[in-house]
Amino acid sequence: MPEGLIVKALSGYYYVQDYAGGNPVQCRGRGIFKKRGESPLVGDRVVYSETENGEGSVEEILPRKSELIRPQIANADLAVLVFSVVRPELSLVLLDKFLVHTEHARMDALIVLTKLDRIPEGEKGEQIRRTMEQARLLYTSIGYQVVLTSAHNGEGLEELRTALAGHINMLAGQSGVGKSSLVNALVPGLKIETNEISDKLGRGKHTTRHVELVPISGGGYMADTPGFSQLDFAELGIDEIGSCFREFRPLSQQCKFRGCTHTHEPQCAVLQAKEQGIVAESRYEHYVSFMTEWKETKRRY
Repeated sequence: MPEGLIVKALSGYYYVQDYAGGNPVQCRGRGIFKKRGESPLVGDRVVYSETENGEGSVEEILPRKSELIRPQIANADLAVLVFSVVRPELSLVLLDKFLVHTEHARMDALIVLTKLDRIPEGEKGEQIRRTMEQARLLYTSIGYQVVLTSAHNGEGLEELRTALAGHINMLAGQSGVGKSSLVNALVPGLKIETNEISDKLGRGKHTTRHVELVPISGGGYMADTPGFSQLDFAELGIDEIGSCFREFRPLSQQCKFRGCTHTHEPQCAVLQAKEQGIVAESRYEHYVSFMTEWKETKRRY
């Protein structure tokens, strides 16, 4: 039986792209998956059979290299985290929350800052540019690639294309940050629906309603995923949150106590690094708030 890649899941159907090319085959999943509590995901490499009517059936899900729960996608190896610098304003706490989840999924992350063309003139614009540059320097120092873009005037798009080539990329971010505009700029002719930001709410409507892998130049795919702004830590353990902060990992090995929470323990290398300015204040504050949120989530469950 042939093997292929699920490039879209919609209304109970899975669209499987054969590695030989051609149009995706519309497939149903076998009932055995439901009995096992399994579900094929976009990005899954699968074995499938074809039926006489031109449709097919997903027979087997091959082992996954990675999996995200929200949005649901398998085998993505690069999380492309899209954040606008204006409307909605750049939120570092939300960016750090996205980074925790992508690190937990054992994926690398690419940070894309959008809407550079929307930065206003004057003092407000200068403040936005300072904030943007501080964020770029901070996350670059931690080890993340940061690309500054404008889908409207094409700024940064070549650098972004180079970074995406050859990967199954998961595109994610808040509603209204310009994800669909980026996809349309990168894949001409696709014309994914975009909506203007609501002046009253300061955020956009959800314009992408399902996960789909879009082929891009360089032999890779990009997953345009439904916009979302809430992530929780229910699936993480308390030790995992700290390990999902890249700069904490080498430091935690120097802590006096195994299982150090990096909040109050004596001779904690992370706390010492924070006091010395090696760990950014914002990153540490977000870590503490995530730990608090994790504890509250566990109490609810």
